[in-house]
Amino acid sequence: MTGVPASAAGGSGATPARGGKLGAAAVNQASLWNIANLLTMARLVLVPGFVVLLLHDGGYDPAWRSIAWAAFAVAMITDVFDGHLARKYDLVTDFGKIADPIADKAIMGAALICLSYLGDLPWWVTGVILVRELGITLMRFWVIRHGVIPASRGGKMKTLAQGTAVGMYVLALTGPLATLRFWVMAVAVVLTVVTGLDYVRQAVVLRRQGLVSERAAVAQEAADNAEAALESAKGEGRASRGAETAGTVSEGTGGGERVSGNRGAAEAER
Repeated sequence: MTGVPASAAGGSGATPARGGKLGAAAVNQASLWNIANLLTMARLVLVPGFVVLLLHDGGYDPAWRSIAWAAFAVAMITDVFDGHLARKYDLVTDFGKIADPIADKAIMGAALICLSYLGDLPWWVTGVILVRELGITLMRFWVIRHGVIPASRGGKMKTLAQGTAVGMYVLALTGPLATLRFWVMAVAVVLTVVTGLDYVRQAVVLRRQGLVSERAAVAQEAADNAEAALESAKGEGRASRGAETAGTVSEGTGGGERVSGNRGAAEAER
């Protein structure tokens, strides 16, 4: 709003109306810059910074890798909080729906690719995780017209395991901790595959149920149209019979008038 009273604006109704539109536009614009979306944007900005930190000085400087780990940890933490804040305070926007999963895949994909590039992580591990993540995302769009596949408990455990394992690989660990991170990554890969297969099963079931519902709706619509057509035909038949009856009565009335006229003429001749 402009903050100027209508009387001071000249007393016309046009100025308040313009102010109302501007106020609405300001509210809509402010809704985009909410805390949840700002956290998502920060996570997107962290991606190139994280890559630079991880690959700095050949990617083997423990100090720089520790800083890269801190950036990765911040990204993972914001991933948890932005969705929670958006749902709790009703800050869900179209931008957030699109940008949030992109930011998630970007930071995880960047970390996996960089670690494989540095030789710390086998490429097949990176391939399995990325193919699963991208495949499930595309599959969600494939069945979205039939319904939404909710995040399962296994999916949340997978995300936690992936984040922990990748974070441990980002750090320059040695000895028992290096062995531990191998097993944490193994658990993450197993959860990635298992939950991916479960999401595929859910998608197939959801799509099958959606197609059955669509066919039932089409059949019901066809039955309703056929019933409406039958009722219309019956109504036309009744109208036609009514018209025929009215014509017969009219003809009978006309014949009676002609007989009466003939009788009157005969009486006049006599």
